[in-house]
Amino acid sequence: MAPSTPRLVVPVDLKKKPWEQTLPLHNRWHPGIPPVAEIKVREVFRVEMVDWTGGMIKDNDSAIDVKTIDLSSVHYLSGPIRVLDEEGNPAQPGDLLAVEICNLGPLPGDEWGFTASFDRENGGGFLTDHFPCATKAIWYFEGIFAYSPQIPGVRFPGLTHPGIVGTAPSRDLLNIWNDREREVEENGLKQLKLCEVLHSRPLANLPSTKGCHLGKIQKGTPEWEKIANEAARTIPGRENGGNCDIKNLSRGSKVYLPVFIEGANLSTGDMHFSQGDGEIAFCGAIEMSGFLELKCEIIKGGMKEYLTPMGPTPLHVNPIFEIGPVEPRFSEWLVFEGISVDESGRQHYLDASVAYKRAVLNAIDYLSKFGYSKEQMYLLLSCCPCEGRISGIVDSPNAVATLAVPTSIFDQDIRPKTKVPVGPRLVRTPDVLKCTYDGNLPITKNPSAMA
Repeated sequence: MAPSTPRLVVPVDLKKKPWEQTLPLHNRWHPGIPPVAEIKVREVFRVEMVDWTGGMIKDNDSAIDVKTIDLSSVHYLSGPIRVLDEEGNPAQPGDLLAVEICNLGPLPGDEWGFTASFDRENGGGFLTDHFPCATKAIWYFEGIFAYSPQIPGVRFPGLTHPGIVGTAPSRDLLNIWNDREREVEENGLKQLKLCEVLHSRPLANLPSTKGCHLGKIQKGTPEWEKIANEAARTIPGRENGGNCDIKNLSRGSKVYLPVFIEGANLSTGDMHFSQGDGEIAFCGAIEMSGFLELKCEIIKGGMKEYLTPMGPTPLHVNPIFEIGPVEPRFSEWLVFEGISVDESGRQHYLDASVAYKRAVLNAIDYLSKFGYSKEQMYLLLSCCPCEGRISGIVDSPNAVATLAVPTSIFDQDIRPKTKVPVGPRLVRTPDVLKCTYDGNLPITKNPSAMA
């Protein structure tokens, strides 16, 4: 007998706010957020989700929504979903939850997405000291392909994936998160030399009641107040998976997530039509609403069996990801190298972040020679299926990072030539949607870069 249509366990209505949904969404990690649905292992089920901002970014001709966005309320996640075995027993702490992505895509009737960079003083991004203004590009989907009116001459197939798949933390793990992230936020500027080169702020997003939504828990109740003051933000990836933004987790992929509480409490969201490695602009994938069709298995005792703690407790583990067989095929790439020397010429010791920043800046400056603005290339390299690599991490003092860009996504030949072509054909207008930067933080300039 043919399998039944996947059961819809978390529906969304895009005409409603995230907290108005039949099964209200949540935007924090906490063991006390109650599940909104139950599934059994081997059941294929469907989860729908809003885009990570809950609809705050619009398909229009302005970037003011990006500049003024309230980032205290992201990411909006569908779930939690309680996972049961075939006998109806919930997954237990210490188990491993295998989550297979059977199918995914944009929600019908909502086939568009956006890529953006935030204002330096409201979110920022990997290169916020070079690009402090809020910018936005809208993308439209034609089957597996995406194109943007703001970045003309570019079209590519998307490798659609969820940015966030994770399980709920235990109280002990939540305390570990909050303690270590508070230490970074309060003392990092004094201790971390990398803060002189990477300018995204804050250094960590600590628990906050502002913008907090806890699913079924009613706002303003004593229970809500308690949990909202403890619950972890969804911004970084952690031991539970979460916001890992691994672009290859598409159809046929599996995620092996540690289980920290009874039932696992699986949540997902932050759907991407496409993303480049690193998602450098922060809001840097092609963000969209969408759906996942999933199937779960419970590996009893799998945490101890398969995950080695890399820290002082058995909770210091990380998920395993199995990449699926479906992805775009590109045969020709242009690869840009970066080393751990910053824009001032200062040497850093085997620092892969500085090396990757330089590789990205090299790519942006090069590609802007072909009629594009640097803002266009910043957003493009954040969302197209480019490949980032740590190519060298042992040869002191330089780490080497590379960024490989598929050449076929452009409608012109972007390889170096003996004679650089010129002419109106290479002028790419319009530009990305852009706001002014009204702050007074210094902007990093490379004196040798192309103007």
